[in-house]
Amino acid sequence: MEAAGGLLARARARRPEAVRLRKRRSVLYGAPGGPAGQRGTGAAGGPAPLLALTVALRTLNCFLVQTSFVPDEYWQSLEVAHRMVFNYGYLTWEWANGLRGYSYPLIFASIYKALQLLAKDDVHLLIWVPRLAQAVLAAFADVKLYSLVQHLENAETAKCVYFCQLCSWFTWYSCTRTLTNTMETLLTIFALSYYPIKGSKMGSSCKYLALIALAVVIRPTAVIPWTPLVFGHFLQEQRKADLIIHNYIPVGLVTVGTSLIIDRVFFGEWVLVQLNFLKFNVLQNLGTFYGSHPWHWYFTQGLPVILGTHLPFFIHGCVLAPKRYRIFLTAVIWTVLVYSTLSHKEFRFIYPVLPFCMVFCGYSLKHLKAWKKSAASFLLLSNLLPALYTGLIHQRGSLDVMSHIQQLCNSSYQSQAFVFIMMPCHSTPFYSHVHCPLKMRFLQCPPDLTGNESYIDEADVFYSNPLGWLNKEFYNDTLLPSHLIFFSVLEQEISSFLALRGYERTATVFHTHVPQGRVGSHIYVYRKKTDINRT
Repeated sequence: MEAAGGLLARARARRPEAVRLRKRRSVLYGAPGGPAGQRGTGAAGGPAPLLALTVALRTLNCFLVQTSFVPDEYWQSLEVAHRMVFNYGYLTWEWANGLRGYSYPLIFASIYKALQLLAKDDVHLLIWVPRLAQAVLAAFADVKLYSLVQHLENAETAKCVYFCQLCSWFTWYSCTRTLTNTMETLLTIFALSYYPIKGSKMGSSCKYLALIALAVVIRPTAVIPWTPLVFGHFLQEQRKADLIIHNYIPVGLVTVGTSLIIDRVFFGEWVLVQLNFLKFNVLQNLGTFYGSHPWHWYFTQGLPVILGTHLPFFIHGCVLAPKRYRIFLTAVIWTVLVYSTLSHKEFRFIYPVLPFCMVFCGYSLKHLKAWKKSAASFLLLSNLLPALYTGLIHQRGSLDVMSHIQQLCNSSYQSQAFVFIMMPCHSTPFYSHVHCPLKMRFLQCPPDLTGNESYIDEADVFYSNPLGWLNKEFYNDTLLPSHLIFFSVLEQEISSFLALRGYERTATVFHTHVPQGRVGSHIYVYRKKTDINRT
């Protein structure tokens, strides 16, 4: 019995104690920086599933934007990159005068070079791969904005801001385009995530300043929205000398030095493009050559249009948001005020302030409580229509017509073909969307930099008397283009020239439901009848 008792005692001693289960915190709702925040995080700093979902949405976004916005999305990026890699193409007047830098086109030139080395430089890949790269970067920025708000507030507010960001029709319309404004906006979001706002433990002076500097290199006007934020940070910083010596100076020297070297390689001389850009657009205000608007335009049209139905949520959020977010509102107001002093105004110029606005919109949505689902449904549905319409229908002809030009590259007639685009200058892309050394021409419109008050560009001279200009320019039949491309509004005025010189319409391409001025509802493709049998 004693032996049995001893065995029983030893068995009890070896019996494991009851295991106390530790509560596991959710990856999604765990505090950033803690163990839960570290598990399953993506490269953008947010949950990996959220990043995957966002990349998928922005990829869909990319393929559902098949329209043109402004010429710069091609002429200041893809066209330059195509010339850098394939040694043919057209550079606009800005490049001849050192107003644009090669840092941004170099990104796409790298993509083009990789495709060339892989023997995959098909024209469709040249068009879509850069945009897909932009879409992926936009997805990372969306998740970065989510992570920032989650860190500063909570997961619920972060979800609301993320939802507002995805719902924004203008973000949908712009974020996958190869515009410097788009890259400026994405870099602004990345920089914002490292900005040392009160309550943030992710702040890094070096990182956010480096990202701002990169944005300024790509588009010098990026300095405008960041001026109040950098100044506010400087005032709050106790060790100002260290901030200047260890951050401002090194970051400035590295970025400006890198930009100078890149531009030295491609320009063949030392050029400080950022200074030239600001001198032309801000100090000399020569942008008025491309149109001017009243001073209040950004307040009465610009900001309300890009915000759309987010506007009441933005105003509500500005009232509710904590005091520490006033610096974001200051950046928005400051940017709109500064741009209002410039005569030439465009919606895309204030695109970089939209992420700041989304923070306030999300804060408003989160505090609606009982009305939250209804408000979210309203935002989604009210933004869906303009997003799809502007992305799939409005101004799509400028891109669709390029497929007709591409067909000439695959024909035996390529060496004899001559395409003349008689549309407002830079209405269409050029060699980046054709990718063959086809002879092409378009109406040019460089501004006068010599101070000649009587200067009129080629496009204006043409539209003042299209028929007379054509008869004078092509007085000899041997000089005639094989193909003419122009907006439908021009057809009646030059009909006698078309008939006399033997042209016939071969294609009609829809462009817009709202024709205006020189821009028609359709684009016509005409071809000389004598050339039909050879194509």
